[in-house]
Amino acid sequence: MEFMKDRINQWALICGLLVGTLYLLINWTPSGLLLPFREERFPRSKSAGGYKDELGKVLADASTGNNKTVIMTVVNKAYVEGDKSMLDLFLEGFWLGEGTRPLIRRLLIVATDGTSFDRCKFLGLHCYQLKTEDGLDGEKVYMSPGFLRMMWIRTQFLGNVLKRGYSFIFTDTDIMWLRDPFPRLNQNRGVDFQISVDVFNGDPWSQGNPMNTGFYMVRSNNRSIAIFDAWYARRNASSGIKEQDVLRQIRKEGMFRRLGFGVRYLETVYFSGFCESSRDVGAVITVHANCCRTIAAKVADLTAVLHDWKRFARSPSSTSTNGTSAFRWSKHVACRRSWH
Repeated sequence: MEFMKDRINQWALICGLLVGTLYLLINWTPSGLLLPFREERFPRSKSAGGYKDELGKVLADASTGNNKTVIMTVVNKAYVEGDKSMLDLFLEGFWLGEGTRPLIRRLLIVATDGTSFDRCKFLGLHCYQLKTEDGLDGEKVYMSPGFLRMMWIRTQFLGNVLKRGYSFIFTDTDIMWLRDPFPRLNQNRGVDFQISVDVFNGDPWSQGNPMNTGFYMVRSNNRSIAIFDAWYARRNASSGIKEQDVLRQIRKEGMFRRLGFGVRYLETVYFSGFCESSRDVGAVITVHANCCRTIAAKVADLTAVLHDWKRFARSPSSTSTNGTSAFRWSKHVACRRSWH
């Protein structure tokens, strides 16, 4: 009888240990093995189509079938009003470009005021309203206090998108997308950041390239999140300096190298701008109205870019080498005058 009691006690002890082990396995997370940053998990709720918040919903909608990768741009009232607004031109580029129309389904418009948000919704796009303490609805002239404030708000927002596990292409709205950029972008997972430049120095891996934050692709991982956190943390110590120059300073200090942050600088023959126009219309992917001060000037010269593109597309020699070499972009007259 005593023998049977001992056997029963032994089995009870073993069963208790098994149940406890199973509970630990189900509820345990290897937090000690994780790097400092992890993808944030947002529980589903009934408040926003099954997601905790509206941003979670629109990010999921815009990245459906695309491995959590979206295209994002930021607009305000000044970018959506007028006979031909900046947003209208931006979207027309997608309509007229080669292979760009399907990309609209991946585009998320981030509006900083009610007017631009309403315009986005009217156009039937993926839209998110970024609410801020102060109004960001009017034109923010280059390097004005409002411009600098908007750039830092944008940086913070994009860093938060990375923390949700989404990779993205960020594009300024003053960029014409004339071809699908994805085939030209490096898909190697060791490349974390691919960014446009004002002037290309010939080496896509050289830190001597003057990077331009108007167009870039960034992967969501621990390295990119750390860079964006450090970048945004500099805002209060960088009065009067645009966020782009702060990122260049972080690079100069060696943070990219210490983190193993893989950066590729995009050739201007493909990702061009007014600072350095592409020499090959048969290869150009994007045209950025950089080196330009006002929205009115950008609209005028980007309209000329679209006319140039239509002219090239209509030309019977557009597919030939001779036709490409004979092509010339219109001069950016309005943007040059905007500095005077």
